[in-house]
Amino acid sequence: MCFCQQLAPREALQIVVRSTRLKGTENSVRTPPLAKRPKKDRTDANVRMAVTVEEAPWLGWIVAKALMRFAFMVANNLVAIPSYICYIIILQPLRVLDSKRFWYIEGLMYKWLLGMVASWGWYAGYTVMEWGEDIKAIAKDEAVMLVNHQATGDVCTLMMCLQDKGPVVAQMMWLMDHIFKYTNFGIVSLIHGDFFIRQGRAYRDQQLLVLKKHLEHNYRSRDRKWIVLFPEGGFLRKRRETSQAFAKKNNLPFLTHVTLPRFGATNIILKALVARQENGSPAGGDARGLECKSRGLQWIIDTTIAYPKAEPIDIQTWILGYRKPTVTHVHYRIFPIADVPLETEDLTNWLYQRFIEKEDLLSHFYKTGAFPPPQGQKEAVSRAMTLSNVWILLIQSFAFLSGYLWYHVIQYFYHCLF
Repeated sequence: MCFCQQLAPREALQIVVRSTRLKGTENSVRTPPLAKRPKKDRTDANVRMAVTVEEAPWLGWIVAKALMRFAFMVANNLVAIPSYICYIIILQPLRVLDSKRFWYIEGLMYKWLLGMVASWGWYAGYTVMEWGEDIKAIAKDEAVMLVNHQATGDVCTLMMCLQDKGPVVAQMMWLMDHIFKYTNFGIVSLIHGDFFIRQGRAYRDQQLLVLKKHLEHNYRSRDRKWIVLFPEGGFLRKRRETSQAFAKKNNLPFLTHVTLPRFGATNIILKALVARQENGSPAGGDARGLECKSRGLQWIIDTTIAYPKAEPIDIQTWILGYRKPTVTHVHYRIFPIADVPLETEDLTNWLYQRFIEKEDLLSHFYKTGAFPPPQGQKEAVSRAMTLSNVWILLIQSFAFLSGYLWYHVIQYFYHCLF
């Protein structure tokens, strides 16, 4: 029997009425009407509303600008990529007669396309500050770039900062996730000879064999010089927990700003492209003489990308430009190939050491806003990378004029045939 049933009817009724009044009082305390709220609370609410109203034009401009940038990007792709394909088709006889000249012309157009992508970020205020060694000195030699991977914006950043490095972009081969094959730029990368690698343990061995064949058939036959590789095998946010668990299990350093690299693709590249001397040692560059020229891969460029406050830029931001102007920082270190071990276990340890050093570089950057100075120096020197506005205007004009030309050529042949 409940407590109210044990009391007299009148006492029970008083308790119920009193309880109801208390509940009503609690509700009124929790949500007082606006008219009965303290004056300070009403003032704060009005201030918040006023700030929102004042920000409305600014937010409207951000949305309008993003829509205009997106429309320009679509138009840029619609004229530039089909024009590139049409030029490649009509140049096929030259490919048979003079393959080297064909791939030289293709490389120029490829560089212009990447320059267009770089310009989208450039005019949004996304610029690059470079640190460490000057990689222009080895622009004509064969090299591999080992880059940490945080977001899709890493690719756009490299497209920008390599534009002023001589023939590098035109003679460069990218190793990227297979998902990029299905983007608007995928067909351009396929023609150029970039390699799309499928991630996952189930595909790993088979993909490495495909990579080896791809290098044998496409690297030197197309006069490629540089390879861009992301050894971590995925974005930092996706691989960090797995990498840390692997490190804990194998008594390896606990990394936060990078992940432990996978050595498979690096191992295949070095074995396929490093020239051997008669004694079996690699014939690579000499750090004391950058003019040294030898056959085969000569340099490893350890490249570290850092974003302010560890907030990476993604491809959507690069296209739409809704983020405030940002300076991305890129640090380079050059290693002669003769100093890089080629045996599997030694190469794995060497790669681990490079990414442990990347962790230290990024930790220092996030604390101080700058990379540490090279060993033996007191101050680190940075260099602002710039794009020529005149050059951007020229390549964009060429793209739109080419699109106009090919539209009328295709339209003419369509009317002749149908």
